[in-house]
Formats: sequence, C-alpha cells, structure tokens
Amino acid sequence: MNLIVLFGGVSSEHDISCISAASILRNIDHGKYDVFAVGITADGRWFLCEDAQPDAIQDGSWERGALTPAVLSPDRSTHGLLVLRSTGVEVLRADVVFPVLHGVGGEDGTVQGLLELAGVPYVGCGVAASANTMDKSITKVILEQAGVRQAAYYLARRAQFARDPESVVTQAMRALGSWPVFVKPCSSGSSVGVTRADGPEALRAGLEEAFRWDGKVLVEEFIDGHEVEVAVLGNESPVASTAGEIAPTQEFYTFDAKYNDESSALYIPAHIDERAMETVRETAVRVYQALGCRGLSRVDFFCTYQGSEIVLNEVNTIPGFTSISMYPKLFAESGIPYAKLIDRLVEFALEAAHG
Repeated sequence: MNLIVLFGGVSSEHDISCISAASILRNIDHGKYDVFAVGITADGRWFLCEDAQPDAIQDGSWERGALTPAVLSPDRSTHGLLVLRSTGVEVLRADVVFPVLHGVGGEDGTVQGLLELAGVPYVGCGVAASANTMDKSITKVILEQAGVRQAAYYLARRAQFARDPESVVTQAMRALGSWPVFVKPCSSGSSVGVTRADGPEALRAGLEEAFRWDGKVLVEEFIDGHEVEVAVLGNESPVASTAGEIAPTQEFYTFDAKYNDESSALYIPAHIDERAMETVRETAVRVYQALGCRGLSRVDFFCTYQGSEIVLNEVNTIPGFTSISMYPKLFAESGIPYAKLIDRLVEFALEAAHG
C-alpha cells in the first residue's frame, strides 16, 4: 500500500507539523506500507522527499536536501501525485494520504477538498467537519445547538477593532463581566496568538496580537479547572480514550509550554473523579458526532475545580503526533500502541472512502 505522509504547510504550525510527521515516520510499520514523505514549504511549494530521514524532517533540514517537485493531481485518473522529474512527469499512485498538516491550509478543509477531488482516501475528518472545527466561532454555534456547555464568549472582528478599538474592548467587558479573560484567534492552533488579559489594557493588547493571526477573534471567560483532553477514534461508532490532564507551569498552556517547557506535566489518567471521567468521555463522543468528525480528533475540556463541571474548550481534527503529544499517548494508555494506531487510522480512511 502506498501511503503518503503530507507535512509542513503554510500555517504558523509548520514546524510542529514537521515534528509530528517525523514521529509518524519513526513509528509506522514500514513492512505494511511503502511510505512517501511529501513536504510543503512555508511558502507553499510541494516536494517529494525521497531521501529525507525523520531527523531531517524534524529539524527542517529536509528543505536543503534532494527534493523533487510534486503536486497532488485533482484528476481522478491520476489518483495521486504527479512527480516532476527532469526526465519527465512520473505518476505516483496514492492508496492513502495521511495529512499531518496542523492549522490553516491543512486542518481547515482545504487539503481535504483537494483529496476529495482527487478521489484519494485520507486520514481524518472530511471537508465540512474540518472547516467547522478550525473556526472556533463556528464550532461554538454548532455545539450550542447540541447543548454542549462551553465558555461564555464575545466575537470580535478585525475591521470593527480597526475602526473603534475602545468600543470592542468595552463590548467584550460587558459581555463577559469579569476578569481574567482569554483572547484567541478563531482559526489558529497550538495556542498561537492566544493571550490572557486581566484588565482593559491587556485585553486591547491581546486583541492586537490575535488580529495578527486572524480576522475573527474570540474573547472567552476564564474557567477555573483541570485542563483535560480526550482522544476520539473512529467513523460511525467512535470510541473515546481515557482523559489526560495538562498541568502547565506557565499561566496557561502556551505554545512554549506545549513544545519547549519540559516542566509542564501530563497526567494519564487525568486527576478527576470517576463520574467526571465518564462525563468527559461521553461528551467528547457527543461533540465529535455533532460536528460530523471521522477518523480522529482530540477534544479538549475544562473540569471545574468546584463542582467538576465539564466545559468544552476546543476540538482539534489533526492533533499533534509528536513524541510528547497527548493523542497517541492517550490511546497507548488505552491499549493501542503508536504503530497500531496508525494502522487503525488508515483502516478508517479506507472505510470512509469506500463505505
């Protein structure tokens, strides 16, 4: 089976995508698949990386190695890549594509749409679920209708803020009513552009930072609780892992805390009571199904310190697959080791494509 691992991309999470792809390449059962790594540079150029080793993909040096331009053809008769060699165009059939592309241009339905046009099975959620979960404001609307408890929020727009920033700050304060608040770009991941604000000046600065990354920004209430994450796997009958807990030593789980600060602790299972564990796992599946997810997603929650109330944080349809990422760790704890997890994801991709 020819399996293409698609990584890199144009988003702010380009480097994390490379680390995730390297981890997959190290752990996949190469006896089952002919694996082809296809890297997308930060400026959007596609290359078949025929000689790149996982370490080179992880540290970014793959871009300085032997690269062959390649494009994914939307023509279904190709069913894969057009490899643009100096001697001519070669067709490389793709049986399955594993898009390990975090953020814009990979997790937002765009590459999924291309793969749908190409008729190539792929790991993960489809176009609509990917797009709707990438935009946190759309996720909020869908899950409000599904009755899922979420943090209260105010939606700000860049044009409005550019015209009258003080009005946006005032409206957000009125909508939420208490400090602190969190400011989040609607369509970024890995906590890029996210800040905590403890007053009006910090809120204005946080909005300025968030609008660097997106034209829509959420201002959310602070939820005082455990940060817990649940991995969900499957298509029509998804299953939820046990919940894990993030215990950052920084004021919240920033990009730096996720990938650079080794003092942040991960607890599997999460330090929550049995009833809360049951509720958070059930809610994760309900969220997954309400959004139309398939294949995989990681669903993040807060479990309040007082009352153990379960509050949705966000959904990630292409969660990190690095050596420290929660998604593979949670399923390893649930009895599905990394290599077997990849096998299951490929099986679900083929099932989704062929019914």
